[in-house]
Amino acid sequence: MQQETVYPVQFSVDYPDRPLNRLSTFFRIFTVIPIAIVLATISGGNWQWTSNSRTTVITIGAAGLLFLAPLLMILFQQKYPRWWFDWNRELLRFSNRVTVYTALMDDRYPATDEEQSVHLDFPYPDAAQDLNRWLPLVKWLLAIPHYVVLFFLDIAVVVVVIVAWFAILFTGHYPRGIFDFVEGVFRWHNRVLAYALLLVTDQYPPFRLRP
Repeated sequence: MQQETVYPVQFSVDYPDRPLNRLSTFFRIFTVIPIAIVLATISGGNWQWTSNSRTTVITIGAAGLLFLAPLLMILFQQKYPRWWFDWNRELLRFSNRVTVYTALMDDRYPATDEEQSVHLDFPYPDAAQDLNRWLPLVKWLLAIPHYVVLFFLDIAVVVVVIVAWFAILFTGHYPRGIFDFVEGVFRWHNRVLAYALLLVTDQYPPFRLRP
């Protein structure tokens, strides 16, 4: 049998082999709000309102995942500044912790600086050796087939998470099959983000849920 290539973006979530907090699960849509606001503030955004035919916009927070700046550095200098890489990786890790918590896969409140049950890693690239300087210009276009597949997978995730919500309320446990499926979809998302947006690898993401 031919072995599958190990993709450089590794993602996994520890399965909670214990009773989950049913009260926290029941109110998850509300308990996630504070940490979601923190994430939105870090990721950037704006508030906008209209008064007397005038529009006022206030920008909140810093930039989110850096895309254009690394693209330009790779294109013109074949460099990927380390602190930009570290920012993108840590922000993506934090975002995944919030997403995993929202999907009921962990009942521990998402930490801003601890790994907890969510493991995401990818190697720092040597831009001159590992990255094609022209490919970042078209990666977003090459990833379109993934966007289409993930659109339908995300719909399925919403449905199965609702099923998991009822399962946890009645049994205290997250069905393992549903857990593995949701984990696989999140893994797929991270691979596509690392390829098309973070630009840390030129290896095209595989069409699979498995590691």
